[in-house]
Amino acid sequence: MKISTSLTRAARFALFGVALSGIAAATPTAQAVAAEEVNLYSYRQPFLIEPLLERFTAETGIKVNVVFANKGMLEKIKAAGANNPADAVLTVDIGRLYGLKQAGVLDSVKSDVLNANVPANLRDPNGLWFGLTTRARIALVSKDRVAEGELTSYEDLADPKFKGRICIRSGKNAYNVALIASMIANHGEDATRTWLEGLKSNLARKPQGNDRAQAKAVYEGQCDIAIANTYYMAKMQTNDEKPEQKKWADAVRVTFLNQGTDARGTHINVSGAGVLKGAKNRDNAVKLVEWLSGDEAQKTYAEVNFEYPVKAGVAVADIVKAWGDFKADTLSMEEIAKQREAATKLVDQVNFDEGPTS
Repeated sequence: MKISTSLTRAARFALFGVALSGIAAATPTAQAVAAEEVNLYSYRQPFLIEPLLERFTAETGIKVNVVFANKGMLEKIKAAGANNPADAVLTVDIGRLYGLKQAGVLDSVKSDVLNANVPANLRDPNGLWFGLTTRARIALVSKDRVAEGELTSYEDLADPKFKGRICIRSGKNAYNVALIASMIANHGEDATRTWLEGLKSNLARKPQGNDRAQAKAVYEGQCDIAIANTYYMAKMQTNDEKPEQKKWADAVRVTFLNQGTDARGTHINVSGAGVLKGAKNRDNAVKLVEWLSGDEAQKTYAEVNFEYPVKAGVAVADIVKAWGDFKADTLSMEEIAKQREAATKLVDQVNFDEGPTS
């Protein structure tokens, strides 16, 4: 598959994109469906997904027509209804996967391949979505100002000894909502509210920026502890185009939380995929999701985007391996998803994004 050079493929993309916008007529939608192809809607970035789709096509002969988007996927799928040309979706964060499920647009898939490759806690109980990679929500702590063992758990983030020492992005960011939801699932709403209030009082500044900005703040001395996803650390460490980010990464130490013998493990989130109801190329869509859970695709996810494979036995990237092994929280993603609404309400109730009060 040569996405950038094929006029035929470009024409399919145009038809597919128009149809997903909700304004395509039934005839062009039908024209976009052909034997041995699959139509994919992806929130994942082209640099990662396009090479995977090319390999899938080379191995299976199934052409992949893909539309990349960064917002509005669910709305467009719902608006298209029965005329939706997409067969499958790729996205990140349990919140988006669960949102697709709640909207009733996903079709149940029964696959021995997926059940073998994807652990039960990383897939929907009824086969509506499947995790394809994981990323851990970790602490990036100052090498100079935080001693080894000083911070060991998410619960510690509310300890008064860290007052004025923590940086984090908005509490309403999807990654933080999932973290707070996992706290609710483990401790209940009341305890999590108290914890969130404690974390807020320990912030060095108003929540702002992205995950890399938190590491920058540690480097600049604004705070001692940053909360971030693992792959951002690796991307900073390898960013030759922006060497200043290597300095940010060099200033911090990766700290996996809740790692004790009796601890639950570090909170993780997922990227994943699902097959849409009414998929015109359903069998090919299932084959694609199965392939993405296999050895070759899992290795690419690990090496290109520094994510953790869901399939056992697939190695992580060397730079990720250097951080050491960690114990992941095995709490079901489904249970975390169920608490996301409550988590968002808690963020509002404690006015988390206003930052610390004097």
